[in-house]
Amino acid sequence: MTTARVSCIIPAYNEGARIGAVLQAVAGHPMIDEVLVIDDASGDNTAEVAVSTPGVTLIRHLRNGGKTKALATGFAAMRADHVLMLDADLVGLTAADVTALITPVDAGQADMTISLRGNAPWLWRAIGLDYISGERVLHRSLLPPVGELADLPNFGFEVYLNERVIAAKARLRVVSWPGVKSPAKEAKQGLWAGLRADAAMMRDIFRTIPAPRLIHQIAAMRSLQTRPEG
Repeated sequence: MTTARVSCIIPAYNEGARIGAVLQAVAGHPMIDEVLVIDDASGDNTAEVAVSTPGVTLIRHLRNGGKTKALATGFAAMRADHVLMLDADLVGLTAADVTALITPVDAGQADMTISLRGNAPWLWRAIGLDYISGERVLHRSLLPPVGELADLPNFGFEVYLNERVIAAKARLRVVSWPGVKSPAKEAKQGLWAGLRADAAMMRDIFRTIPAPRLIHQIAAMRSLQTRPEG
């Protein structure tokens, strides 16, 4: 049994209504050494919620740079050897869910864990893998150098990271989170704004990795999966 030091990094943009519940699950968690919220120039009270939560360190961007740049800021600031990445809008997240995501890496049973939320797209649930999940735990050595992230699109980080994980032949464990949901963009932003945001996300993904390569990613990541012992 190893004892990993873990930094939790949460990029956030206009998530004041939701981030508090996420912070309650990680602030003071016995397996987490620090919680860093990177507020990407939000126009709401995201920063106020973060700074009012004991045990949370707030880093603020003066200009909105997108999720990848917010993550890069967190990676540059983190002190631990392992990182737990969480989206700021998760609904239903508990401390037990966080423990379940960290434990396989902490126990040396996997090199990276990745969540499978209860409302993940049906196809990802059917194959048992959400390859673009934003909730992961891994050693910092698997992360891309911070300098490489500067040129990535806003939502290109996860598929870019997948390439490194595959190249390293890292052991992957999918952790089921049936009680955790990620709100649809349409629910947060309204129908048309949400659809535009979804389209922009897919555009960023395809700018980072061509579509045929994504199919290879999914197959390769499934081949790297490990199963719980016992």
